[in-house]
Amino acid sequence: MTDTDFAAPIYDRYFEDYVPGFVCEYGELPISADEITEFARRFDPQPFHIDRIAAEQSPYGGLIASGWHTASLMMRMFSDHYLTKVASLGSPGVDEIRWLKPVRPGDVLRIRTTILEANRSRSKPDRGMVRTFIETLNQHGEVVMTMKAMNLIRSREREAPAA
Repeated sequence: MTDTDFAAPIYDRYFEDYVPGFVCEYGELPISADEITEFARRFDPQPFHIDRIAAEQSPYGGLIASGWHTASLMMRMFSDHYLTKVASLGSPGVDEIRWLKPVRPGDVLRIRTTILEANRSRSKPDRGMVRTFIETLNQHGEVVMTMKAMNLIRSREREAPAA
């Protein structure tokens, strides 16, 4: 899928375009053993992420990606396809990140986004908060990670619409 799934393209996407209930799938990002070990050596050097022999003897039975690596791959797809390129104002955080299945060398990941809420700010009506449920899936359609993201998005309309 492409970023044209929204009514507005990613370079003309504003708060008003994020409608609760809207679901999209994006990406196809493969992951290799070298990428897994390189990331883990720098950021999460646990044996089942960096040492193939130790990983084979672990409960996982082989090399697996760090959950933080999986989150980074998800973020790349989220940023490339879902988040507006012109109106994103950052994020105050995420909720409920869960790693449900190991990500292994050769897996190909994609994301499914579901807009949970889109609420205009009362104190700053030129923006709103969009809450999105993000599922990261592998090539078998298995959900490997979930997360609820919060993103501040600038409005196309600078004032709240009249009620």
